[in-house]
This record gives sequence, structure tokens and C-alpha cells, in this order.
Amino acid sequence: MSFNLFNQSNLEFLKSQPDNSIDSIVTDPPYGISFMGKSWDYDVPSVDTWKELMRVLKPGGHILVACGTRTQHRMAVNIEDAGFEIRDIVAWVYGSGFPKSLNIGKAVDKLQGNEREDLGEHPNPAGSKGNTFPLAQTCRITKGTSEWEGWGTALKPAMELWTLARKPLSEKTVAENVLKWGVGGINIDECRVGNEVLPEQKASQAKIGTFERENMITPERTGRFPANFIHDGSDEVVSMFPESKAGKNKLKKGTGGIWTKSSGLPCGPEYGDSGSASRFFYTAKASKSERNAGLDGFEEKIHSDRKAIEGVGANNPRNRTGTPKSNFHPTVKPIALMRYLARLITPKGGIVLDPYMGSGSTGVACVLEGFNFIGVEMDKEYFEIAKARIEHWTKS
Repeated sequence: MSFNLFNQSNLEFLKSQPDNSIDSIVTDPPYGISFMGKSWDYDVPSVDTWKELMRVLKPGGHILVACGTRTQHRMAVNIEDAGFEIRDIVAWVYGSGFPKSLNIGKAVDKLQGNEREDLGEHPNPAGSKGNTFPLAQTCRITKGTSEWEGWGTALKPAMELWTLARKPLSEKTVAENVLKWGVGGINIDECRVGNEVLPEQKASQAKIGTFERENMITPERTGRFPANFIHDGSDEVVSMFPESKAGKNKLKKGTGGIWTKSSGLPCGPEYGDSGSASRFFYTAKASKSERNAGLDGFEEKIHSDRKAIEGVGANNPRNRTGTPKSNFHPTVKPIALMRYLARLITPKGGIVLDPYMGSGSTGVACVLEGFNFIGVEMDKEYFEIAKARIEHWTKS
């Protein structure tokens, strides 16, 4: 296992790399929403960038690319226009996001000079300790009487989408491609959901169309078939799922053990468990200790989570929220999530490339999974954070 980190432009780096040399790409690039007013987030990566990434990826190699819901379409179109085949979308759903919505009723009252009823101090829903940028625990609530009271401008963010795409095969079949290049498939068994031990059973010979059921179920396999849905295990997310009890093996149709409303029970093998139908793979957002592991001695900083208020300096407290952090990168992904995603598309001992390394969560994941890692990050401060975090986990 090795890791190589580069503090430079990813396009500059990619142009020096040989064709067909990377096994997989797992990355969290700019979303193109000008997040926190950052200049690097003014747009999603260009088609030219994805073309270079496809060139260095082996034929049949997969990429997993994060994006927010507002610009997911732009990200996917650029990836597809570069020549990749879009295979799926993996949704990571969480309950800790909070809305950044304008209170239209309040804005109208201010515009018209209307008085609002003061309802006093109340708990601030956005002030939970789990937020990346903790806010005040209470806030003063007021209520107006205009027809626009209760109207806003945005929904609460509760998921990020990962585009799963594949470089076209060079061979006629997937089997021939994996034998030649070592890539082309998804690691189903190593990414099954949960650790339930399936009961002894003979592999069914029944076929569903051209799909052989025996390819899904064998006596040795454990856990449910991986889905394109991952949640954070929060009460808010889990509460949306009904209770369910695992049913018996069904041969006519199956969803790999995922609960479906039409059947009322998980399909597939007999799991013998019960509980919330949310029994998918899940991972919470990165904790403070996880974000900062390996960063002893690093200067703690606060970075604004919004564009500067007009006429107010960037360092003014009105433009700064949260507490100082050693790892002040605004979009740190949890290591458990990145381990799962890297394992899903990377062969044993393979090379994972992250051209937008950020604070290095993908690199840490690869170290823990035993993959070789190449990370590229243009920002010097983020690069040093990533380097320290990855080196910390190589010694743990």
C-alpha cells in the first residue's frame, strides 16, 4: 500500500500521468454553488477535466462523484459528455442539515414597516451540536400577519448524490474486461448491508428473465445486496421508515433484502430479523474527533459559511459563525462512507485517485482499506491538513 499526494492543479497533474493507469476515482469536487463564497466552487468540473480523468482510468473502471441536489444535473451531464457511461446515483441521506431559507413574511413586513408579534425565545432547530458550524441554541421567534407569513425560499438539505459512472469497456464482455484490466465490476459481496448470517440453503436455479437467481444468493454470503441509498442513522431519517419483519425467500422477484411497500416485507433470502425497514448501510457525518485526528499543533481557524455581508469585512463576526477548528474544510466527508464507496468500486490492492482531495477523507479511507492512493489538492492549507490526517492513520 502506498499514498502519493500532490499540491497542484489536478489538470496539470493529470497531463503528466499515463493512460489506463488508475483503477477507480472517488472524489468530492466543487458543486458549483459558490459555497461559503469560495472562488473554487464557482462551477462544477469541466468536460475537459473529466476527459483527462477518463484517459488515466482503466477501461471498465468506475468513478463515484459527489454533488449537491441543485447542480447534480450539471455534474452528471459533464461526466457523460466526457464519454463516461452513467450507471447509477447513490444517495447519502442525513438528518443534520438545516435550511438556509429566507423568511418571506418577515422580509415583506420589514419592507412595508409592519409590526410583528414577539413570541419570545425558543430552541433553535439549526443550533444542534452536530452541525459543522454550530449556531446559537435559542433564537427569538416573531410572527407577522401578512399573506406571505410562513413562506420561504428553500427546502432543508437532507442528501447528497454520488454519480456512479464507468469508463467504456475495451473488451466485448465484462468478464473479458475484468480478466484483462482487473476492473469493470462492483464489489457486491464486500459491500453487503449488515452482517446477518444467511441460513443454509441451496442456490436457486430459477431465472428472472436472463438473470440467474443463483448469482444473487449462495449459502456463504451474508448481508443484504448493496443499494443506491445510504443514510446517516439519525432518528429523523430512521423514523420515516415503517417497522418490518424479514420474510421468506421469494423467487419471482427480489430486491436483495430491501423493504418494499408493495410486499410489506424484504424480498430475497430469509434473514430472520425485524425492526425498522431502514436496515441499509448507514454512516453518520464526520465527528469532531474524526475531523481533527492527526492535526495536533495545527492552527485553529473559523471559516465563514456564507458570502460576506455587503459592506462588512470578511473577518467581522457578523460574517463568521461556528467555533475554531484545526480541520476547517467546509465539506469533510465521514471516513466510514468513503471506505464503503472506495471498496465498492476498487479491486483489492488497486489504485484510487481523488483529484479534489480536500482534507483527505478519501485518502484515510484508502489507507484503512489497503488501497493505493493518489490525492491532488490545489489549496495549500487543505493539502497540509490532508497530508497530516492520512499520515496519522498510516501509523494507527
